Amino acid sequence: MKHGYVKAAALTPGIRVADTVYNTEQIKKGLDEAFAEAAKIIVFPELCITGYTCQDLVFQETLLKGATEGLKEIREYTRGRDALVFVGLPLEKSGKLFNVAAVLQNGKILAFIPKETIPNYGEFYEARYFVAGNAEAENFMFDGEKIPFGTHILFCVDAVDGLQVACEICEDVWAAETPSTSHAMAGATVIVNLSASNETVGKDAYREDLIKSTSARLISGYVYSSAGEGESTQDLVFNGHNIIAENGTILSRARRFENESIYGEIDVQRLRHERRRMNTFLRNKEGYLYLPVHMEKTDTVLTRRYDSMPFVPSDEAKRNHRCDEILSIQSFGLKKRYQHIGCKTAVVGISGGLDSTLALLVTVRTFDMLGLPRENIHSVTMPCFGTTDRTYDNACRLASTLGTTLSEVNIKEAVSLHFRDIGQDSDVHDVTFENSQARERTQVLMDIANRAGGLVIGTGDMSELALGWATYNGDHMSMYGVNAGVPKTLVRHLVKYYADTCGQEELREILLDVLDTPVSPELLPPVDGKISQKTEDLVGPYELHDFFLYYMLRCGFEPSKVYRIARMSFAGKYDNATILKWLKNFYRRFFQQQFKRSCLPDGPKVGSVAVSPRGDLRMPSDACATLWLKEIEGLQAE
Repeated sequence: MKHGYVKAAALTPGIRVADTVYNTEQIKKGLDEAFAEAAKIIVFPELCITGYTCQDLVFQETLLKGATEGLKEIREYTRGRDALVFVGLPLEKSGKLFNVAAVLQNGKILAFIPKETIPNYGEFYEARYFVAGNAEAENFMFDGEKIPFGTHILFCVDAVDGLQVACEICEDVWAAETPSTSHAMAGATVIVNLSASNETVGKDAYREDLIKSTSARLISGYVYSSAGEGESTQDLVFNGHNIIAENGTILSRARRFENESIYGEIDVQRLRHERRRMNTFLRNKEGYLYLPVHMEKTDTVLTRRYDSMPFVPSDEAKRNHRCDEILSIQSFGLKKRYQHIGCKTAVVGISGGLDSTLALLVTVRTFDMLGLPRENIHSVTMPCFGTTDRTYDNACRLASTLGTTLSEVNIKEAVSLHFRDIGQDSDVHDVTFENSQARERTQVLMDIANRAGGLVIGTGDMSELALGWATYNGDHMSMYGVNAGVPKTLVRHLVKYYADTCGQEELREILLDVLDTPVSPELLPPVDGKISQKTEDLVGPYELHDFFLYYMLRCGFEPSKVYRIARMSFAGKYDNATILKWLKNFYRRFFQQQFKRSCLPDGPKVGSVAVSPRGDLRMPSDACATLWLKEIEGLQAE
């Protein structure tokens, strides 16, 4: 399946207790629905052919024969279908009863997976009926065929690289030492669970947390199908709480008490990427049987959605919590640096733009934590050819309102003298014209810091560093870069959060106007007093670049996959040609500009993505983007 997606289904048929004929028909109807949805992993609940709540009826020969006849009928119903189907039933083996999952595909029974952990506490009495299953597979004769029987069996699907499916049953996932742990260490990337978990007050939240955390701990997909309406309510109620999770994220959940079928596309490629990068995820294949499973390679239609702003929580409460947390991480990082070197002053170059505003806010917060006076923060504004009245006024008002020491160094004369020294025509507005200003500003800040005995606080953010949108040894350089781990899309929300929570109306007004100002380095002369140089017109929308950065770096997606999900996420906002244009620009710049990231100042990592060579991204400065750009060129016709 293209890009490593496999579609899974968790279904809860409405059953009748001990009526295997009726239940078999309901399971077949569920299969019809799942096949129509193109699901390739289909999971039914525990003991669903008979019903979980049969109690002592499971000892009856009539019920056991009905279960095996139902299984044979379901087996035949899968003929011509390559999906893996997991269905539960009681099965007699060597004179004992086992609670098993039968694994079916294309008219065959591939294996029987027995339940390993048999609960016999509270409302559960399974030890009265069943014995624990064996781990290593052994042959079991069923309907004239030798079928592997055991918990340590993985189903290796050839249609998706790395797709290996394992199975456990209900209580197995609640145990202290779960079978799924062994399965994952043996290579399983998707775990299925046939369950009959009854409903009590608050249990649904615990169950969901359990499945979510299991998928995170095992870096796996997890498909959980639970018994629902139709089971006996003599003592218990079952609600069909089906869940599909992937690496700590719930992809789909059923509405309780509705026997709802759910579907989700599990990204096996991403799971493999996560496991590759985590050297603590160990492998142990001992005692496992690996069964090859053939499936046709089809293009999985995606119903899952990717947030267009992956760095910014869409929920306001979560977003506010995230902002407060990041501001604390930035401030505590800077605080430790000050405590270590015994420094008492800071120097921040302020432009009236977003990044320098955030850096100053973080510095103020740090000094408050240290008990240092805010006057020890030197806010330096350095107007030049491109500075507008709006940004200049905001910079000055911000510094004064926060109680810092404001100073102004107009660098026009110094830059003009420098132009004369190097023979630069001041009417030629090229890269030299722009970068000379940035480097002069950095020189001013460094020298003021030396004189004051302080640190220059860096303002550049992670998105600029990813694109190389920084002047080498200009704004690229500082003594501590507080924004180095913060993407541009999040910078905006951090400043907005500060504005909403500062409790100072004048400060809030200034911050809101900063937010309303176009992002610009202001290195070219303004037109009619307004900013003439808008960053996103030159390098592309930051929301696109942050999207590309997250899914390329954090998830390991190849360009075609990034392009695929970007088209979905930004449908109606950017056309395909625009997305493709900036995607190509992103990869080109990302590879070309690594040399700037290789010598970054220290700065705190605040999220799961960082571009520091000491953090997530270690790559040679002369690495070639040829393979990535070639793949993008192949997308032109799409």
